[in-house]
Amino acid sequence: MKSNARELTISILKFNPHNSNSRPTMVDYKIKERPGMSLFLALSTIREKLDHDLAFDFVCRAGICGSCGMLVNGKPQLACKTQTKDYKNGKITLMPMPAFEIIKDLSVDTGKWMNGMSKRVGSWIHTSESTDIGKVERRIDPEVAYDTFELDRCIECGICVASCATKIMRPDFVGAVGLNRVVRFSIDPYDERTDSDFYEVIGDDNGIFGCMSLMGCEDHCPKDIPLQHKIAYMRRKMVDQRNT
Repeated sequence: MKSNARELTISILKFNPHNSNSRPTMVDYKIKERPGMSLFLALSTIREKLDHDLAFDFVCRAGICGSCGMLVNGKPQLACKTQTKDYKNGKITLMPMPAFEIIKDLSVDTGKWMNGMSKRVGSWIHTSESTDIGKVERRIDPEVAYDTFELDRCIECGICVASCATKIMRPDFVGAVGLNRVVRFSIDPYDERTDSDFYEVIGDDNGIFGCMSLMGCEDHCPKDIPLQHKIAYMRRKMVDQRNT
């Protein structure tokens, strides 16, 4: 029986920086589309049937782990949340996300960058209090708790970094994900750092003042975190620190 499934043409950048003979090359793969096919399933089909050497990252396949970020027709997205049916001409071009070290093909090392960012901004509670697990935690206002949990929804997928023009031009820019972490701890009542302390971390052009407010980070964030609102909030606080 003849299949009515349309044919997809998926062009993928193939490159292994660890192989001196490898050169960046675009390779076209043609596969039959299946109902409800995500880009992750399309890539899995390609690796299973056409190219066992193809490298890309995935873990949860549910938009939670943030592993499968890549450029899809020039736009940073999660492969597991991207539907092939949304590309009406059936042509999709895939490239690794910029701003990160390429491991191979579509696989990039976001973990190395995120670890450095986390250390740079001190992405943990800074407190002089000792923890007594035998006592009930100090209560905090529900609205403050909500604001904190809202920012904790970040999955560190790197999409906001890959979509940031400042990051592309300024390699040491901390990025929206780093600024988001600073805001998260600045509003946490358990954290004892002051605005002056945070200014020492992000009070320059590689921090809060490097953001050009182009909104690429918020426009592409797969978790719809209000990055621009929170970055603007922190910029106002840092301006006050600079003017004191």
